[in-house]
Amino acid sequence: MPGNEALRAMLPEHLLLGGLIVLIIVSLLRGARPLALPVALGSVAASAGAAFWLAASGLSAEPFVGHFVVTPTLLLVKGALLALALPVLLMSRGDFGREGLGDTEFPTLVVASLYGLSLLPSAASALVLFLGLEMMSIPVYALIVLAFKRPQSAESALKYLVLSGAASAMLLMGISLVYGATGSMALTAYADAMAQPDLLARTGVVLVLLALFLKAAVVPFHAWAPDTYEGASVPVTAYMATLSKAAVLVIAVRFFDGIHVAGPMVQLLAVLPLVSIVWGNITAIRQTNLRRMIAYSSIAHAGYLFYAFLGNSEGRLEAVTFYLVVYSAANLLAFALLPEHVDDVARDRMETLDGLFHRDPMAASLIAVAMLSLAGLPPFPGFTAKFLIFKSVIAAGYSTYAVLGLVGSFLGLFFYLRVIQRMFMQPSNATNVSTSSPFAARAAGVLCLAATAVLMIAPGWLLNRL
Repeated sequence: MPGNEALRAMLPEHLLLGGLIVLIIVSLLRGARPLALPVALGSVAASAGAAFWLAASGLSAEPFVGHFVVTPTLLLVKGALLALALPVLLMSRGDFGREGLGDTEFPTLVVASLYGLSLLPSAASALVLFLGLEMMSIPVYALIVLAFKRPQSAESALKYLVLSGAASAMLLMGISLVYGATGSMALTAYADAMAQPDLLARTGVVLVLLALFLKAAVVPFHAWAPDTYEGASVPVTAYMATLSKAAVLVIAVRFFDGIHVAGPMVQLLAVLPLVSIVWGNITAIRQTNLRRMIAYSSIAHAGYLFYAFLGNSEGRLEAVTFYLVVYSAANLLAFALLPEHVDDVARDRMETLDGLFHRDPMAASLIAVAMLSLAGLPPFPGFTAKFLIFKSVIAAGYSTYAVLGLVGSFLGLFFYLRVIQRMFMQPSNATNVSTSSPFAARAAGVLCLAATAVLMIAPGWLLNRL
């Protein structure tokens, strides 16, 4: 296609790349270092805005035939994911807002990771998809140890590096087996491979799925998530729990686009996510550490999301994207309003939330909204998101799995409501020296609250555009 059309189709990626170059220059100029966060916010906002604008204009193009494609739906998904990065950047001001403490490194690494993320929705071949996944993942290894607020940060980064590398190797092996069976690197080859009786092709598809399970922390490939979430700083944990997980599910949707799951693959896509739902919710009940609780909660939510692949392929992208936006907005809302504390370990304890409503009514109220949405209670958008998933499972004829998943989801009510109980009904601890969240973090919370409110009042507004 003509160069100007290719440039227009990849405008979101080019804006991120331009912002990344400016950030590198800013980091070299000592006097310009305070500009790093505004530059990152500007480039990410411009990239998300460009994606929404191109989607509204109805652009459909294939800048690199067989490898990279854009459609209004894919551009809308891309814009939504990039927009969710804005609260992450805003809440980082408290942890990485001072010179020498990641003031330029954090925004630079996040924008670099987002460039890889932006490639994933548009990937039409396994080559581009794997390239985008690695470009997104590699900066996260450095982000985990960037603040180094507790001794286990290095161990957490190493665990994530080793297991993420193992998942990438498994993914590559699966891609190579499918390529050997079909002779194609196109993502459509996975539908052909699943339909073949050949053991080589089916093994490749299973390896791809297991690699995605490991990346998304689906049981029994989940052990890395609690330690990694706990060892990272709050903004990094928020990024990993939302956008990194969203990237894995976008990859899964692209791999299984147009595929109606049948045969033994049904049991694999039903049993492991179901175990994740039950195990994640039960284990989260026992946690006294907020970040570990969110980690186990994310394991359960990964189970809900992979349930979507039991249903028909029609509407799968819409259901998964809506769930990811709702889940990410709620998680980011909770992280943004988490009270500050001089000790990162103490900040992470549940006791930090005791009596928060009496100290900071706004923070407690917004965190409560986040917990109720994550729990999936009506009228919050988390209910609509889960409804869409289980509706597709029932429509596909897997009513038993849907009922078991719903029963497992009720287990999560306890620990979500326990957080609310501590904030509103527990007396404030006199030894608690936590302070209110900074203005930038509150601004991030307001953005997430606005997204949650829109999706609660008018969920069809997003669903009709996907």
